[in-house]
Amino acid sequence: MAARSANKDKHSPHRSRTFIRKLLENPKVAFAFALLLTDALLVSLIIAYVPYTKIDWDAYMSQVSGFLDGERDYMNLKGDTGPLVYPAGFLYIYSAVEFVTGGQVYPAQILFGILYILNLGIILFIYVKTDVLPWWALSLLCLSKRMHSIFVLRLFNDCFAMTLLHAALCSFLYQKWHLGLVIFSGAVSVKMNVLLYAPPLLLLMFKAMDIAGVFSALVGAALVQILLGLPFLLAHPIAYLSRAFNLGRVFIHFWSVNFKFVPEQVFVSKEFAVSLLATHLILLAVFTHYRWCRHEGGLLSFLRSRFFSMKLRAAISSSFSFEQFYNRHSNLMLLNKEHIVTTMFVGNFIGIVCARSLHYQFYSWYFYSLPYLLWRTSFPTLLRLVLFVAVEFCWNVYPSSNYSSALLLCAHLVILWGLWTAAPEYPYVNGKPRLKTRGNEPKRC
Repeated sequence: MAARSANKDKHSPHRSRTFIRKLLENPKVAFAFALLLTDALLVSLIIAYVPYTKIDWDAYMSQVSGFLDGERDYMNLKGDTGPLVYPAGFLYIYSAVEFVTGGQVYPAQILFGILYILNLGIILFIYVKTDVLPWWALSLLCLSKRMHSIFVLRLFNDCFAMTLLHAALCSFLYQKWHLGLVIFSGAVSVKMNVLLYAPPLLLLMFKAMDIAGVFSALVGAALVQILLGLPFLLAHPIAYLSRAFNLGRVFIHFWSVNFKFVPEQVFVSKEFAVSLLATHLILLAVFTHYRWCRHEGGLLSFLRSRFFSMKLRAAISSSFSFEQFYNRHSNLMLLNKEHIVTTMFVGNFIGIVCARSLHYQFYSWYFYSLPYLLWRTSFPTLLRLVLFVAVEFCWNVYPSSNYSSALLLCAHLVILWGLWTAAPEYPYVNGKPRLKTRGNEPKRC
């Protein structure tokens, strides 16, 4: 046993050197590290020399102060921009931020600068693993003036929500669906826009796992929400649920970056909201049937096959314990990394296109997916770059105008069309079930 341990220690440095050498031999990895270092320097200069603009920070600190003082009624947690409208995870994170920074802006900017680099590192990792972009195009992820502003000059909670979402996506790339769902739920607890990723994520889970695996993953995600919201659910449940998970909010027309060309009376109308929701659902259904489930024969064929599989396993499950059943069938197929990322990013982008109102900080909801989406189209590189610049331009027009919002919608629709007409990737790795070896006996995960 000691000899085996010594042999393992002997080979560990060699394995580390081999791993580092492989990383350096990949130009994308080396370029990604160079981008991280360069952007870290840029963020430092922005914090040092660009004036900070107060928008929501004081409101965040007021809401956190009420929470730390013992208030558990969401109706009484307010700031100068209005009542608290985020789930409980927001309060815990910003309470920690307040503790570390003392509520001061400058140390908070440093903290958010670190968060920016962490998020950029995660997203660069996703891009390198999927290998969709050429190496030079990774630099587009560092070229957004608005994104730097959102992180280190505005300190929005969207930054934490999207960093957690990207971390969850990394877990999905390694088929860690249960862990990923926990992180995903944590992101939802900071801001509910993350739920735009829920429909494509549910589809991927049904592809990768059987009913037992999907159910247990969803239960884990639900438990996260319950545990985080427990102090408020026990004290004032109606106030918490109605404020933290309010899906019917109407945003101010003036601050919208998209649909600014729509008259305000139409913009705030229920009919306009319902039409956008219907468009959103139709686009999700169409992409699911014709794109994401194309290799399974379409959505209906996929659902029938899953239902038949569920009945077949239910018929034979009496021969096994639940633990054996769960271990054998919770993971059925190993999904292609590109298919996972494409489905998640496109599903979220459909929600962005159909969103009634996009405020400036909402750019963080999809900016980091934008280069990936552009390179998933069959457009020539010049058109991809033109679309990227057009979207970035629209998000930097302040205040937004009829022309900038119309241009943004046109750019979104062109990108969506490019995604629709692109060849869909094969969803599975080698078309074979994932196997996990326990001893000498292969076993399905």
